[in-house]
Amino acid sequence: MRIPGAGNRSWWSVGRLLLLVAVLAVAVPVMAEALQPPSQSEFVPVDDIPQGEQIPAFTMVGAAYGFVWVALLGYVWSIARRLQKVEAELADLESRGK
Repeated sequence: MRIPGAGNRSWWSVGRLLLLVAVLAVAVPVMAEALQPPSQSEFVPVDDIPQGEQIPAFTMVGAAYGFVWVALLGYVWSIARRLQKVEAELADLESRGK
């Protein structure tokens, strides 16, 4: 059994949902922009930074570069060692074959 006008209600609720989504799509960016602090016209450096909020950048960058170089040198050393083993095995095979 069908209720007369029931189909119209579902379209009405879909229309209201679409209207709500459209209003939120406009209102959210406007509210987000309103909550942002005003922008500055130029860069202003901070002079007094508390010691607890400072990052030891030089130490961290040096440690990162040091780690990369040690890893790279270790990898090259590992390859050189394996290559020597392969060359020794090839020389052994050549001496057996002659």
